Amino acid sequence: MSGSAVRVVVGYDGSLPSGSAIENCARLLPAAHAQIAHLWTPPFASEQLRRRLWRGTRQVDTFVTAVEREGQRESDRIAAMGVALAQAAGWTAEPLTVRCYGGEGFALTELARKVDAEVLLIGSRGLGGTRAVLGSVSDMAVHYATQPILVAPYPLLATDEDALAQGPVLVGWDGSTGATIALRTAVRLWPHRQVLLTTVDDEVDPPTLPGTPQMTVLQLDSRHEGSSAAAADALATAAREHGAAVIVLGSRGRSAVREITLGSVAMSTLHRAHRMVMVVHHQHETGTTAQPTP
Repeated sequence: MSGSAVRVVVGYDGSLPSGSAIENCARLLPAAHAQIAHLWTPPFASEQLRRRLWRGTRQVDTFVTAVEREGQRESDRIAAMGVALAQAAGWTAEPLTVRCYGGEGFALTELARKVDAEVLLIGSRGLGGTRAVLGSVSDMAVHYATQPILVAPYPLLATDEDALAQGPVLVGWDGSTGATIALRTAVRLWPHRQVLLTTVDDEVDPPTLPGTPQMTVLQLDSRHEGSSAAAADALATAAREHGAAVIVLGSRGRSAVREITLGSVAMSTLHRAHRMVMVVHHQHETGTTAQPTP
């Protein structure tokens, strides 16, 4: 991407997975400006801190004021830690602390929309296979995001991390509007990387987009048709075999496997692929800010 730094909003909670997400995304998008967002919910949940404050006040109003003051202070401290990590990884960064009352995943998507971020980055603490979970915050964020959302799994193996700096971008392709928007987003964010269009449909022609880098069409075996899990496994295998840095998928329409909605394939891929996965909302388009779907 040329002209200006990519604008990234990072959901950061001070955990190892969220710190790893920053470091790995900095390899994937080295020229970026990050807003490190830490969400906190009053009253601050540290039991030790609350006990100390209660012993010093004994009055509910004073106690609540003190708890919220200390909660904001702690939130500022955590966001500053994330900024330090981002700067050490080569990004410019600034803290962004937000007071919310639950629904952190949805709040992050609203925040990314409000500041018109080009990418919302979240970490995932999930497990692969049948025990797969994203975590409540990341799962909700994926469902409600209107900006392109990049999910960073934890942990990544050394070979996965090595692919981040120069590896190709794998795009699930079926010729649909959603896939086209996802492809345009991928080309805009990674204009100099090889694009791997992954499809099972022999009748789908690769698109012609201005400024598109080297593009290769990967034909998946047709036996992967029939379930979102099979499609996700096929995408994950292709990404691993070709050293892909990231998998990019649209969130609506047909999937890279015919007759399966891309929403289900996208979710299955997030659960099963040990790669960075970006999901691009079907209403998102370059230069516009999509509104939430009612």
